[in-house]
Amino acid sequence: MTIRILIVDDHSVVREGLQMFLRLDPELEVVGEARNGVEAVREARRLQPDVVLMDLLLPQMDGIEATATIRRELPEIEVLALTSVLEDERIFAAIRAGAIGYLLKDTEAHELRRAIKAAAAGQVQLSPEVATRLMRQQQPPSPAEELTPRELEVLQLVTEGLTNRGIALDLGIGEKTVKTHVSNILSKLDVLSRTQAAVLAVQMGLVSTENSGLE
Repeated sequence: MTIRILIVDDHSVVREGLQMFLRLDPELEVVGEARNGVEAVREARRLQPDVVLMDLLLPQMDGIEATATIRRELPEIEVLALTSVLEDERIFAAIRAGAIGYLLKDTEAHELRRAIKAAAAGQVQLSPEVATRLMRQQQPPSPAEELTPRELEVLQLVTEGLTNRGIALDLGIGEKTVKTHVSNILSKLDVLSRTQAAVLAVQMGLVSTENSGLE
């Protein structure tokens, strides 16, 4: 199954470069481009891509606001934040807005392709350093509703970095059922992304950190 990608960056050279090497992978298809946050939201609504590669420094509407809007309106679309500088505040804000992870623009091409595929599968990706800093930045909320035992099982596996398919196989349930559980978890924790849910789950002691990489 081809993964459909929307590239968002205000520099045409960057967009063209990304297009060039993403085309080398038959599993990836760039379906559109956007030059600013307003265009990003509009094109996400129109094209319904699987993954948005989102620059954070954008005119008209920045990447943080665009990410939050897309994740709020189109929760099936995963957003990978893309930045040229490792700035903690921007990375934390992007993840809080709903990005499933972040990449630097000097990321190797094969790593970028791997990360896009992981994001499309709903796989949480955070380096231990970033996870630690993010957890220090955020105050864990009190869930409006208590998670069910099954939702806690799913949340544990999300925190361990499993994809929806991996969770389905592990628990012996359908992939659509997993997606429903994840959606309910995000709603109850009042977060927009699996990454943020994983971090907050560790903060609140809802899951074990033994295999999470978020210790």
